[in-house]
Amino acid sequence: MSKLKITETALRDGHQSLMATRLKTEEMIPILETMDKVGYHSMEVWGGATFDSCIRFLNEDPWERLRLIRKHAKNTKLQMLLRGQNLLGYRNYADDTVEKFIELSIKNGIDIIRVFDALNDVRNLEASMKAIKKYNGHCQCAISYTTSPVHTTEYYVELVKTMENMGADSICIKDMAGVLTPYNAYDLIKKLKEATDLPLELHTHCTGGIAEMLYMKAVEAGIDIIDTAISPLSGGTSQPPTESLAIAFGEMERNPELNMEALLEVAEYFKPIRDKYMAEGILDAKVLLTDPQTLKYQVPGGMLSNLLSQMKQQNAEDKYEDVLNEVPRVRKDLGYPPLVTPLSQMVGTQALFNVLTGERYKLVPKEIKDYVKGLYGKAPAQIDEEIKKKIIGNDEVITVRPADLIAPEFEAMKKEAGDLAKTDEDVLAYALFPQVAPKFLEAKYNECATTEEVDDNAIQYITVTM
Repeated sequence: MSKLKITETALRDGHQSLMATRLKTEEMIPILETMDKVGYHSMEVWGGATFDSCIRFLNEDPWERLRLIRKHAKNTKLQMLLRGQNLLGYRNYADDTVEKFIELSIKNGIDIIRVFDALNDVRNLEASMKAIKKYNGHCQCAISYTTSPVHTTEYYVELVKTMENMGADSICIKDMAGVLTPYNAYDLIKKLKEATDLPLELHTHCTGGIAEMLYMKAVEAGIDIIDTAISPLSGGTSQPPTESLAIAFGEMERNPELNMEALLEVAEYFKPIRDKYMAEGILDAKVLLTDPQTLKYQVPGGMLSNLLSQMKQQNAEDKYEDVLNEVPRVRKDLGYPPLVTPLSQMVGTQALFNVLTGERYKLVPKEIKDYVKGLYGKAPAQIDEEIKKKIIGNDEVITVRPADLIAPEFEAMKKEAGDLAKTDEDVLAYALFPQVAPKFLEAKYNECATTEEVDDNAIQYITVTM
């Protein structure tokens, strides 16, 4: 068997999961050349919420961050997370915008693009996959793992076969809620290994307290790659610690053969940075705790904390258990969508409204209406007809690929951005985040805002919204 490979998530999901993606580029640069010597399969450094956080809170150019990381990490593959047709924003974008974004991501330094769709609707992956292949990137398709009567092992095997036929170079089992259990993982990986020769990667979170056991069974089943985070940015809502697993799996035949001396140097470097963010209240100790309710309710840890925060604002904390019990009912009504961004927030909010109003679906957010209309893609299972009628009445449900309804938009966005955008990268920032990009682009070129001012605003924002 080939050696186990490890993807380091500290520079993306590690700090996104623990401290709202607040690591600055200047905090990454000094340690990159050491990380480049560890022997990782890849480093996840971009995508997810990093782009948004850079321009919204840190007054940093996300594209420049990527170029700097590439400059200092010459030997290790760089990886990013992409939400399919949503890219890194919060709506579906036209195919021309998707292609341009992927072209420039690869041009600026990305090697591997992990692309997923919240509903596992492969139609929402088509444009991304074509562009990744066109610009010679590695296309890793992720299955959004969840459990329900329709999300069986057979369902995932067929999904992976479809992704392989579409041109995937590798597959990731994306256990975004940390709800995949060790023996289910063993069975799933064995079956996937029988169905495909593509490399398999496993991504999870430690929220439920079983991540290390999960990885052990996954390695026994033949998983090729696992995602870990350097210890100061591991655990809780993040991934298991890199060094610990490198030592544990180093005793097996499939020793990942990481440079332990370099790993320890990386860990020592990040300890004071983690402590600083804890002292500032950006890294809340609560996110480092184990929460087995994640396994009981199949709800991601971040969704649990978000629900509790919403209920505190409504002085309705006493109904927390009622809302948690309502989440699986709403999910069943809506055809068992996986609880991953943006569906986790949408389902959680609907469950909250159902409990607080005392009448189910009396109050329905626009996003839920759009979902029921098919604008996010095809639901995994049939949406309850009675509930559908209550939510959208007799409105039409679309059956085409949602992006087919969006006209080409990149050139229009370029015109709309005007003098604010000096490069195509700037245009994409404007297209993805039209509310915050203008202020960022003005600051970028006019130097009219300081990093310190933006950081203060970020801290204030956290205090208000967390």
